[in-house]
Amino acid sequence: MNTLVIAIGAFVLYLIAYHTYGKWLAQKIFKLSPETKVPAKEFEDGNDFVPTSKGVVFGHHFTSIAGTGPIVGPALAVIWGWVPALLWVLFGSILIGAVHDFGSLVVSIRARGQTVGDIAGHVITKRTRILFLSILFLALTIVLAIFGLVIASVFRSYPQAIFPCLVQIPLAIVIGITIHRRGANILIPSLLSLAVMYLSVVYGNVSFLGSFNEYLGGNPHDPTSNGLTNIQWVFFLLLYSYVASVLPVWTLLQPRDYINSLQLISALALLFGGLVVAACIGGTPHLPNEVRPPLEIVAPAFNLSPDGAPPIFPFLFITIACGAISGFHCLVSSGTSSKQIKCETDAQFVGYGSMLTEGFLAVLVILACVAGLGLGTGTGERFLSGFEAYQARYASWESAKGLGAKVGAFVEGSANFLKALGFSSGFAISLMGVFVASFAATTLDTACRLQRYVVQELARTLTPDSHCAEGQKKLPLQSIILSWFTNKHLATIFAILIAFMIARMPGGAGKPLGTGGLLLWPLFGAINQLLAGLAFLVIIFWLRRRNLTYRFAIIPGIVMLGLPALAMVENLRAFSGEKNWLLFCFGFATLLIEIWVILEALMVWKKSADVLEGTEDSQESHSNEKGSSC
Repeated sequence: MNTLVIAIGAFVLYLIAYHTYGKWLAQKIFKLSPETKVPAKEFEDGNDFVPTSKGVVFGHHFTSIAGTGPIVGPALAVIWGWVPALLWVLFGSILIGAVHDFGSLVVSIRARGQTVGDIAGHVITKRTRILFLSILFLALTIVLAIFGLVIASVFRSYPQAIFPCLVQIPLAIVIGITIHRRGANILIPSLLSLAVMYLSVVYGNVSFLGSFNEYLGGNPHDPTSNGLTNIQWVFFLLLYSYVASVLPVWTLLQPRDYINSLQLISALALLFGGLVVAACIGGTPHLPNEVRPPLEIVAPAFNLSPDGAPPIFPFLFITIACGAISGFHCLVSSGTSSKQIKCETDAQFVGYGSMLTEGFLAVLVILACVAGLGLGTGTGERFLSGFEAYQARYASWESAKGLGAKVGAFVEGSANFLKALGFSSGFAISLMGVFVASFAATTLDTACRLQRYVVQELARTLTPDSHCAEGQKKLPLQSIILSWFTNKHLATIFAILIAFMIARMPGGAGKPLGTGGLLLWPLFGAINQLLAGLAFLVIIFWLRRRNLTYRFAIIPGIVMLGLPALAMVENLRAFSGEKNWLLFCFGFATLLIEIWVILEALMVWKKSADVLEGTEDSQESHSNEKGSSC
C-alpha cells in the first residue's frame, strides 16, 4: 500500500505545485498576459513560427523534453536507494526543473522567439553567446549520435514496437494536414489517431507484420536473426530527422509529437491504474491457481555505497537528469515551443505543466523498478520475484548501468502493472516498448531541428561585421562559407553528418559500428545539467535587467552550476586514470567554458541592474534568425 500512497501523494503534490508556485511565477513574476504579442503571431511564417493550440504545443513540448531521460535516469538512480531518488524527483522538478523550463519559455517568448544561446549574448555579453552556443552544439551532437543507437537497441530488444512506431509517421502527416489546412476540430482526429495507435500495438506483430518487425529488428530469442545493424538504423533515423527538421513544423514534427503525447499520457494513466489494482488486490499470479502476489517495495530505501558505483553526491542528481531537471529542456522551450505558443498565458501549462508531468512519469518509473519489478520477472525456471527480481537487475553498478538493463527494468516492472489490469503479457511488453521508443524518436527529431538553429546562429555570430557594409560580391571567403550554413538545409545536413560520423565509429574495443555515440556519452550528463545552470543565468539576468524579482532563481542556478562542475571534476579524475584523453580534453574544455561564462556574468553583474539590453540589438538578432543577411 506504500506504493499507492507514494503515487497518489506525488500526483496531489504536483497539482498543488502547479496551482500555487506555478501560478505565482506566471502572475507575479513573469506577469503573463493574453494581450501580449507573441512571436508565433508576430512572425508567423507557416514553417517555424506557427500559432498553435496549447494542447498541441503541450504534446510537442512534453514528448520532446521527456525522451528516454526520465526513464533510464531514475531507473539507474534507484541503485542508491529509492528514497533519495524519489525526493530529488519530487522537489527537484517542482522547485528547479519546472522553473527552468517555464522561465526559458517565457524569456524566449518575450525575446521574440530567440533561443537561450542567442539571448545570452544580449543579457550578459556577446562572448557569452559563442560560449553558450558551443556547449549547445556539443550537447546536441551527442544526442543525435547516441539516440539512434538508443532507438535501435529498443527495437532489437522489443521488435514488436517497430511497426507501431513507424505507423505514427503517416498518421501524423494526415493529422497535421487535417488540423492546420482544413481547420478541423481536434477532438475527432485525436480520438481516431489514439485508436489507430493502440490497434497497431495489439495487431502490429501478427502475421506478416511480425515478419516485417523481425526483418528490421531481428528476434531477441533467435541469435541467427539479425535485423538492421546499428549503423543502418542510425542512418535511416538521421535521414528521417533531416526531413522532420526542414519541413514546416505543423507537417510532421508537431502532429507526431501531439499524437505521441496522447498515447504516452494514456499509457501513464494505464500504468497508474495498474498500480492501483496491484496495490489493492495484488499482481497477476505467475501460475494458475496461485495467490496474487502483493505489491511491495522490494528495493532498499537507502544504499549509499552500491558495488562499483560513483559517489551518490553529486552523481545521483546528474544521473536522474530529466526526471528532475535537464538543460536540454531550455533548448526545446526556446527553440521550438516559444515559436508555437499562440497566447502568452499558455506558457504556464506548456512550460511548468510539462515538467511536472515528466516528474510524475519519473515517479512511476521509480515505483516500477522498486515495486513493480518485484511482482516477477522471467519465465519458467528463471522466474524471480521479490527482492531476488530486483537484485537480478541491481546487484552492482555494472549490471545496472547498461541501456538494456535500465530500459528492461522499467519495461518489465511497468508491464507487471498493466498485467494486473488484465492485459496480456505480450500487449504489456509491446506497449512499453513503443512507449520508450516513441519518447526517444520525438527527442531525436526535435534535437535535429534545434541543432539546425544552433548551427545557423553560430554561423551568423561568427560572420564578420563587414557582411552588410561590403555587399555580397565583396564578402571575404570566411563570410561566404559561413553564410552557407545559415541556410536551413545546409545547416541540417551539416548537423546530421557530424552526428553520423561520430555514430558510425565503434563505441570502444569490441563494439560494433554505429555505437560511436558511446564515446562521448559519459560527458552528456554533466554537460546537460550545466546547460540548465547557464539557462538560469540567462533567466536571472533577463529579470534583473527589467527590475523584476529574480531571487527565487538564484539558489537553483547555483545548484545547477555547482553540481555539474563537481561531477565533471570527478569525471576528469576517472578519465585521466583510464588514460581516456579524448573525454578528458572535451570535459576539461567544457569546465573551462563554464568558468568563462561565470566570469563574464560577474563582470557585468553590477552594471546590469535595471538596464534593459538594446532594443535595436534584439531586433537585429531576430532578423538574423529569420534568415535575413543584414
